[in-house]
Amino acid sequence: MNEGIIERHNEVVKPIDTVVHAGDTCFGSPKMLLSILEQLNGTHLLLLGSHDRAIDRIVKKNKYAEKDYGSFIYRGRRLELTIKNKSIIISHYCMRVWAKSHYNSWHLFGHSHGRLAPVGKSWDIGVDNNNFYPISFEQVCEIMDGRPDNPNLIPEIERKHPRRKRDIGLWLPY
Repeated sequence: MNEGIIERHNEVVKPIDTVVHAGDTCFGSPKMLLSILEQLNGTHLLLLGSHDRAIDRIVKKNKYAEKDYGSFIYRGRRLELTIKNKSIIISHYCMRVWAKSHYNSWHLFGHSHGRLAPVGKSWDIGVDNNNFYPISFEQVCEIMDGRPDNPNLIPEIERKHPRRKRDIGLWLPY
């Protein structure tokens, strides 16, 4: 399985590309993780997933510092970025709402192995949901063009003319 995924990865990813792994990168030892990453094209940004004991062991020594570890760059549990004026949130777990989802931002996630239906502008980017290939930004753009708006999208007219703040407090009785 590992050999097949490595082969498919290198078919489409160039050495100059950047790849975001949405967790569960390697179900093995730190040595195995580093061995696999050395075989993969690209620069690798790793998010911590539910089975990433190897990443956990490596970054724990540095108090989970988000930094370059040589074979990969550790980015914590969530990555927020903007590409071509599009806000994108990437995490291991799927969320119902996410940063700027009310502005139709995109949410890319893993963990569910293609068994969880996406909501609005969200998509499971795990290789097992995408024919065991990494999915390119261009492919994500095509997918999102066909996806419905986020359920909590605030229409532009409301954003320009807000009626009032709608924050609700949390009450915790003694």
